[in-house]
Amino acid sequence: MRYWYVAVAGQQQGPFEQQQILQGLASGQYNQSTMVWTEGYQNWVPVSQARELQQPVASQPPPAVYGQTAHEIDFEIHGTEMQFVEIELDPQESAVAEAGAMMYMTDGITMETVFGDGSHQSQQGGFLDKMLGAGKRLITGESLFTTVFTQNGTGKGRVAFAAPYPGKIIPLDLAAYQGHLVCQKDAFLCAAKGVAIGIAFQKKIGVALFGGEGFIMQKLEGDGLTFIHAGGTIVEKDLQPGETLRVDTGCLVALTHTVQYDIQFVGGIKSAIFGGEGFFFATLRGPGHVWLQSLPFSRLAGRIHEATPQNVGSSGIGEGSVLGGLGNLFQR
Repeated sequence: MRYWYVAVAGQQQGPFEQQQILQGLASGQYNQSTMVWTEGYQNWVPVSQARELQQPVASQPPPAVYGQTAHEIDFEIHGTEMQFVEIELDPQESAVAEAGAMMYMTDGITMETVFGDGSHQSQQGGFLDKMLGAGKRLITGESLFTTVFTQNGTGKGRVAFAAPYPGKIIPLDLAAYQGHLVCQKDAFLCAAKGVAIGIAFQKKIGVALFGGEGFIMQKLEGDGLTFIHAGGTIVEKDLQPGETLRVDTGCLVALTHTVQYDIQFVGGIKSAIFGGEGFFFATLRGPGHVWLQSLPFSRLAGRIHEATPQNVGSSGIGEGSVLGGLGNLFQR
């Protein structure tokens, strides 16, 4: 498949599929003077000189993932290290979130706990369909239930969802990523109602056996806003076709569906045992976009566990003791 790149205000954007460029031309996002480049071109050329882009554009865009667009919501993210997102809902608009993520909500908003992800597909089916949606969430390590928050009052309502640990909340519009993103299993925080949360199975056997967070990942589908959470500082990488990036498996947060993902052994036995980075890392190959985190929750929990006194119940030596660790020498 050929991928295209677009120059907008002096900045390179892409990669895009040809149909995305054609749709951008139809909507007025691009024009005949917009500069583009693709494999096989020696230089950037205007759209008017790219013969592949001079074919007729489809009369209408493809339908939404489940035949129904997600609710349109407004939002604002507050805070720096311990963030929360405040979502503004118009009458009859809804947001869906992980059970227990809600921080506060204004009068007029009602909450309903549902099986599965609260998407149109999972709620329209029968009991078995709802159980299947809930089962998918259980496999990814999430709760069987999600909570749907709906503004049933007059005027606008607000509901806020808090991050579970220090890090950043990343707002993502699935419509900008062809309605499909893959993220680690505990990254999802909340979304507009209509976004479906499923399972993304990796086909590579190496990912299956050694991927840790990577084998069973969450698949977010739809055309609405979704919010994912990651620890520490967030790094975004735009991988070009064929470009490769090697990442610690726990530091991978999300990726577009065009990115190829596999697991590789770190190398020598000495490096694996004494390097402190684990035995395997993730290999990401473009094209596509990748989100990384500097502080995986597993790493944070491990450091907290190492710093926690292991014999709290029987030891009188606290963290502030002048003896510190030497006090354990006098323990019976």
